[in-house]
Amino acid sequence: MGQIVDLTGQPFDFDDGLQTEQEALSLVMKRTQEHPSSGITPNRAAQLLRDAERGDLTAQADLAFDMEEKDTHIFSELSKRRLAIQSLQWSIKPPKNATAQEKKDAEMLDELLRDAAWFEDGIFDAGDAVLKGYSMQEIEWGWLGKMRVPVALHHRDAGLFCANPDNLHELRLRDGSYEGVALQPFGWFRHQAKSRTGYVGTYGLVRTLVWPFIFKNYSVRDFAEFLEIYGLPMRIGKYPTGATAREKATLMQAVMDIGRRAGGIIPMGMTLDFQSAADGQADPFLAMIVWAEKSQSKAILGGTLTTDAGDKGARSLGEVHNEVRHEIRNADVVQLCRSLNRDVLYPILALNSSTPVDPRRLPYIDFDISEPEDIAVFADAIPKLSAGMPVPVSWIQEKLNIPQPNGDEPVFTVAQAEPFVAPGQASLSAEDLKHPEQDAPDQMAAGIRPDELQNAIDPVLRPLIATIIKDGPESALQQAGALYPEMDDAALIDVLTRAIFVADLWGRLDATDR
Repeated sequence: MGQIVDLTGQPFDFDDGLQTEQEALSLVMKRTQEHPSSGITPNRAAQLLRDAERGDLTAQADLAFDMEEKDTHIFSELSKRRLAIQSLQWSIKPPKNATAQEKKDAEMLDELLRDAAWFEDGIFDAGDAVLKGYSMQEIEWGWLGKMRVPVALHHRDAGLFCANPDNLHELRLRDGSYEGVALQPFGWFRHQAKSRTGYVGTYGLVRTLVWPFIFKNYSVRDFAEFLEIYGLPMRIGKYPTGATAREKATLMQAVMDIGRRAGGIIPMGMTLDFQSAADGQADPFLAMIVWAEKSQSKAILGGTLTTDAGDKGARSLGEVHNEVRHEIRNADVVQLCRSLNRDVLYPILALNSSTPVDPRRLPYIDFDISEPEDIAVFADAIPKLSAGMPVPVSWIQEKLNIPQPNGDEPVFTVAQAEPFVAPGQASLSAEDLKHPEQDAPDQMAAGIRPDELQNAIDPVLRPLIATIIKDGPESALQQAGALYPEMDDAALIDVLTRAIFVADLWGRLDATDR
């Protein structure tokens, strides 16, 4: 193994130990969550966000932890973002115009990561960056035969990190000092999910979601208090002048208990009056809760109709919102791939290669984010499309996500149905159906050259085919009427006119002969 360098070309001494086990960080690693969401106010939230802008990320990270734990709607929507990536197929691919060694490296990495028990969990834990802005996982290195490979990823609390005060884009470990401790090279899988432009402390969705979270909790608390007293009569206790504090406390206890137990005692000389029952509506509280949850869905998934049905089912708008969610998923995948290539794939190659690794020629991880087309629509459109132009089979397989058969692998075929023959009924011989007088017109039709007919049909189908390729079969079907003026049928009309003329002339001559 040659000299080890990072992606910037700087050499360093590799340390395979866990950085967080160093004695200087032992006290910091024992920290516990502060749970700042308890009794949080808008002023307190604003202070936490300002601290994060200056590089102190601990309180903001703890707040994000609380929000995901306490708010079921935030938890649900964030889970959709995480699981959307978990369900995708992935592979390690070599760089463009790869050499034999580069292809071999890609195959080695693909096999290694598919067998790694920690890899799928690492992808899931990386999703924590969506809310907090970053997810830090410490790499534990070990040996697999003669190869040095990661054997585990240890997710670390986001509150253990701070931003470098001299470079707010750089994450560091907190150690009690002003600038923190630089991260150990090849020791961390660092994933930063940028939901907005800014410094590392402003990347996370926590800064956007904290406001509907606070207002929603105000409404939930008020709604719970409303339900506690709804329908109960107002109870007023009256005590005589000169009553002691103990007598007043006894009366207050009786007032509170009688609403739950329908009975109680009070000292003589005191009275208890019942006023009209508490009334009102829950709609204002519920409206605020609904607004907050819709705002959270918009921030996390880009819309609301992938979660709620809407007033009237709004299927078409829901499909648009689902497309937006796919775009967000694809953006998440791009950022995740960048982090995996930098912190997982490159270190493995650099530690196991006998020659320097060119960062510009690295294998890369590729998630399949293509969406298969509707097979039913394609099954109807492809035969019509092939009538006007040759269609590559590879293009159809790519659109439908149908893999190419390998070698002698069995392929699916459609069994041909046998023609039905009723009992006691014999099939007619094809020879009995021949009509000699039809032979001459058939021979004249065969005289039209296929290329001549094809050249006549092409201008008619060209606008429709172009629309199918650009927008898909469904869109082309909807636009068919509007495409009619663009269809050039002059050549086809000429061929058909000549054919009809010949057929008409032959019919007249044949009738005269008879």
